[in-house]
Amino acid sequence: MATATLQERYKKNAIPALTKAFGYSNVHATPRITKVIVNTGVGRLRDEKQMKIVERSLSLITGQKSAPRAAKKAIAAFKTRKGLIVGYQTTIRGKRMWDFLTRLVGVAIPRQRDFQGIDPKSFDRAGNLTLGFKEHIVFPEMIGEDAPFIFGLEVTIVTTATSREEGALLLSSLGFPLKHE
Repeated sequence: MATATLQERYKKNAIPALTKAFGYSNVHATPRITKVIVNTGVGRLRDEKQMKIVERSLSLITGQKSAPRAAKKAIAAFKTRKGLIVGYQTTIRGKRMWDFLTRLVGVAIPRQRDFQGIDPKSFDRAGNLTLGFKEHIVFPEMIGEDAPFIFGLEVTIVTTATSREEGALLLSSLGFPLKHE
């Protein structure tokens, strides 16, 4: 028997758990994941080739082209000028989002060094989760030997939850390894 995808787990596990815990009268009132945002900063990189490698790697990880993010104002201490590319961002929705989340939960999170579980403090007041990865090579698309250098990235999972507790229950019922206090 094949393992259930994250989308199937949402329907079978998350909706009943959320309905039972918070007493929703309608299935459509239960929180759900709307999008996943993956971004990385390249402000310290001055070489155009390295920036292209970061952009290509982020596109491989997410499955779609990443958008460059420019500096909004000049900051002399960081040697940035207005309009200079300081990062790349990708917003994933739909099927690609569920595929990415499956790889995130199944492969990337367990491959992190010294991983002890996701801290419940990583959720904001609205129930969105933000995870930081120090190494991009934890994703299965990246082959460690082929990566000329390692960079970090940030993954934000945006939900329709209205509290930390709703967001935590939603993601834990999907299989996210949360740290229990």
